[in-house]
Amino acid sequence: MAFHSSLHDAFVLAARAQPEARLVVHSDVRPEITTLADLFQRGEAVGARFRELGIGKGDVVAVMLPAWAEWLTALVGAAYAGAVFLPIVTIYKAKDLAFVLRQSRAKAIVTPDEFRGTDYAALLAACGDLPDLKHHFVAGDSYAVLEAGEPGGDPARVAPEAFSFLVYTSGTTADPKGVMHSGATLLAELDSQAEARGPVEEETFLSPWPPGHVAGALQLLRFVAHGTPVVAMDQWNAQEAARLVDTYKITASSGTPFHMSGLLDAAAEDGRDLSSLQNYVLGAAPVPAALVQRCVDLGISVVHAYGSSEHPTVTMGKAEDSLESRLNTEGRVMPGSEILIVDEDDKVLETGDGEIVTRGPELFLGYFDTRLNQKAFLPGGWYRTGDVGHVDADGYLHITDRKKDIIIRGGENISSREVEDAMRRMSGIVDAAAVAMPDERLGERVKVYVEMTDGAAPSLEDVKAHFAALGIAKQKTPEVVELIAALPRNATGKVLKADLRTRAAGH
Repeated sequence: MAFHSSLHDAFVLAARAQPEARLVVHSDVRPEITTLADLFQRGEAVGARFRELGIGKGDVVAVMLPAWAEWLTALVGAAYAGAVFLPIVTIYKAKDLAFVLRQSRAKAIVTPDEFRGTDYAALLAACGDLPDLKHHFVAGDSYAVLEAGEPGGDPARVAPEAFSFLVYTSGTTADPKGVMHSGATLLAELDSQAEARGPVEEETFLSPWPPGHVAGALQLLRFVAHGTPVVAMDQWNAQEAARLVDTYKITASSGTPFHMSGLLDAAAEDGRDLSSLQNYVLGAAPVPAALVQRCVDLGISVVHAYGSSEHPTVTMGKAEDSLESRLNTEGRVMPGSEILIVDEDDKVLETGDGEIVTRGPELFLGYFDTRLNQKAFLPGGWYRTGDVGHVDADGYLHITDRKKDIIIRGGENISSREVEDAMRRMSGIVDAAAVAMPDERLGERVKVYVEMTDGAAPSLEDVKAHFAALGIAKQKTPEVVELIAALPRNATGKVLKADLRTRAAGH
């Protein structure tokens, strides 16, 4: 599977083929209904202004916006100018934002004025010195001036394989990791998704994802690269999601168990019709079999998928798969991608559990911090996922464990190490270990076991205040803190996280 288009070339073709394709932005702040032709024209104007400002090939344009139309015009504009597009989640606080902007050397950023209680000018000021950041555009204000102009000159020519897209993801380290993609890798992902779904006469997607994550970015990218109608939510609300499915006759969506269960509950409570929803892909968090069964009972075809920012969709189930497979596996490998299972010595296993390694046309180019690449890849371009599992005789992937010490809360990757490092800075704490605690609504929550010099564990209010003072995002703050006499350790002193996860599973 090969692609010979840059992102800009794909946008041009889609705008010509599907000019009336519709984007619906559901927002209390910046609601909008627009066509692909209009959005593309606005994006080209933004790109021309970027170039006039000296933003061009290799420069990074950061966009810290929810799923608004401006996110997409900035994407088109960056592609027009030949710049690298960097979406950032809107919930980042100063610590993470400063790291991302400094490491990426972003030259410009587009933000709201205010969104969900955050003043973005104040947030940027709290980041301290950002020597490479030359421009801050505000959606609906200074950014509107860029959109209102006319395109000028020819777009920059960028090779399909060139670094064009950068997204940060939390992993096993405290700092986010910059994941680099090209036009070719992103378009390959969209194509494999379309091939896996098969021919569909009319599609309209509902995207509940924040576009600072690769899942949300791909949903919006599908609109400008394929001309597929999209209804985008700038923040999750289950009642509104059910209404949107009913109103716009949504045919497909994706989300975490948190999104799906909320949608079903809201539809039942408000009497909304979900019958148009034919396909729903569940991923980004452990998926309870009971939730899949509930969807089946309602006639919604729901499947699991497995992927990451580095390799967006490795496997996915299909509607025609057996119920058992859809309930208990991550589906089969996507078109063009490959999976191997390797042991601790990186030797291929024919049976049994081992680390899952992957490769394929949508696999990322590597990490922005190239020092991370040596441990991330095996010879032959195989990517180490850090996840453990096996492929059964029928080709279905089963995930059984994670090497990565992360907690996936509502689709958000949370570094255990970052949580632990923050906890250790509290008075009286000898050591701390953060693990995932299963949760039906969010998939997992953050639980911390603490060893104390004496007395009781700190209160949750004290912990919340401590994390807020450190500038750490709210979703990373522990939700359960348990005092433990001594953390379980092996002979070398390493904390036995598996033991703690088992303990946390009983809450």
